[in-house]
Amino acid sequence: MLKAANKKRILLVDDDRSTTDTLSMLFETRGYNVTIARSGGEALQKASRNTDLILLDVVLPDQEGFNVCRKLKENKETHDVSIIILSGKLLTHDIVEGLYLGADDYLVKPFEYEELVARMEAVMRRGTLTSYEKGASPGERNIIIELRKIVENKLIVPYFQPIFLLDPFRLYGFESLSRPNTLSSLSAPDLLFKAAIQYGFYQDIELLAWEKALSYVEGTIGDKKLFLNCNPYLVEGPKFMMIKALFEKYKINVNNVFLEITERSAIPNFKAFYEHLQAYRDYGFKFAVDDVGGGYASLESIVETRPEVVKIDHHIVSQLENDSFRRSIVKFIVSFCKEHNIFSIAEGIESMKDFEIVRELGVDAGQGYYFQRPSPDIRHEDAILKDIKIS
Repeated sequence: MLKAANKKRILLVDDDRSTTDTLSMLFETRGYNVTIARSGGEALQKASRNTDLILLDVVLPDQEGFNVCRKLKENKETHDVSIIILSGKLLTHDIVEGLYLGADDYLVKPFEYEELVARMEAVMRRGTLTSYEKGASPGERNIIIELRKIVENKLIVPYFQPIFLLDPFRLYGFESLSRPNTLSSLSAPDLLFKAAIQYGFYQDIELLAWEKALSYVEGTIGDKKLFLNCNPYLVEGPKFMMIKALFEKYKINVNNVFLEITERSAIPNFKAFYEHLQAYRDYGFKFAVDDVGGGYASLESIVETRPEVVKIDHHIVSQLENDSFRRSIVKFIVSFCKEHNIFSIAEGIESMKDFEIVRELGVDAGQGYYFQRPSPDIRHEDAILKDIKIS
């Protein structure tokens, strides 16, 4: 049970007493502090900057929940409060409208209580420390200031690493990687994205990285594939319409784009996460699961995602020459992929021997320092191939 001072404050907006009674009891046993509003007007009165999350029903006696959502997001006092819209119907245009108005998530009744709690925790985790008023220490404030600076000044440089078909050997596509253009402690990409997640900037940072990459590749890579890293927080979040607009702006064919799921440990509820993911797939995106063979999470991701691509973990690939166990793992992955029509890519190819082994084992494609290190420039295919020695 949470201590009273640390309890998360939930505003539950619904005029159905049986629903509010049940949910109030559930939340209070989980350690939440619950306030109930039975109309839109009452919700607007009770919501404040100290509210951590608003659960907002669409159908209210005085006005639509969408209208309440809009007013809450227009109010400086409640602009940053997270909102999950609850509805008794699953209509795509309603979901789009809710997310467009600034809601953080949308859940259809009836729902599993565990799913609701998981979605609530995911939304509140994303919203942690998005402003200075939430008790940040001086060190945390410096990180937040730097994150804001990176977003506002667009201090991300896209790097690209080519991916090659192995037999016959030719260019398949590029993975886009992000490099912060800063001399601060956030100059390392891993630290940047960890901080962005911790302090609520992940979606802005990732979308900035995508936009920088798309603006560079526009009109340059033709029908080659583009791989973009994608943390579950982005798929769970409300940015889908912005993402669609981004690809339309730069005229990028989403059918050639693979979203590479990273940080699978961040997925609290696979079922709920992949319901969000389906909207991306319906639009035309394809999915890749990385680091396959590196742990149970990657296998669970394959089962749940049904990806078009798996990327074999570089720790396995880099030690294939002298390790029969690792070779057996790759053989199994390749066999599984061929059986289920999944494209396989070996990461971390660093030598001629690595290349020869993964090709002999039947892997479809590969990337690594042996072919080319990540670069801010995309070279012409003939220029890339000229510098690579293959047997």
